[in-house]
Amino acid sequence: MGERLTIHAVGRALRSPLPGLKAQLSMAPEPRVVSAETHEGVPRQGAVLLLLYPREERLFLLLTRRSKYVLHHKGQISLPGGEREPGDASLWRTALREAAEEVAVASEEVRYVGVLSPIYIAASHFEVYPFVGYARERPDFVPSDYEVAALIEMRLCRILEEEAKREEVWIRDGTERRVPLYLWGDHAIWGATAMMLSELETLLRAEFDLCGPPVSRF
Repeated sequence: MGERLTIHAVGRALRSPLPGLKAQLSMAPEPRVVSAETHEGVPRQGAVLLLLYPREERLFLLLTRRSKYVLHHKGQISLPGGEREPGDASLWRTALREAAEEVAVASEEVRYVGVLSPIYIAASHFEVYPFVGYARERPDFVPSDYEVAALIEMRLCRILEEEAKREEVWIRDGTERRVPLYLWGDHAIWGATAMMLSELETLLRAEFDLCGPPVSRF
């Protein structure tokens, strides 16, 4: 292993060539539709924010548990995000706007770090772009009552720990599926969110130690 996991190290890793679908598929449920070619119409575009921030002298990542009121993926663990709206100047702005709406993170608090590969989500016919941002201090999160059932703050280095992973077999609609999970406390992170984290894990794994000393300021 090389240097410790800091926001500077994360930023440098994100400037490397992205491993893309190969890395995503290592945490993808099987079977899974990975392309929009089997679906009629152009997929809608969306964006999510992988928000990193310092806490307990480590980098943390914000996840949310979706409420029972949202249209798609009720009750699942996700990243703040949603569909691009006409007023969004870019998909990065979409990610920031959604984070502001869901957990009250002010856009000016978040600095752009990088972007991961887009991922197709067949259940909602979305092409989602995952952006990584950094807040110099832990934001004062205020979850939306409508969209967010719970906030989940996870150490970023957790995705590099082998004991964080488990595979289960689920039966959905009469079909047996192999479902890889990231585990954080009582939370199981799977599906598209796990696939996005898997690409970030792949970028970080070869270079950095699991956890570091006090994180550097961006």
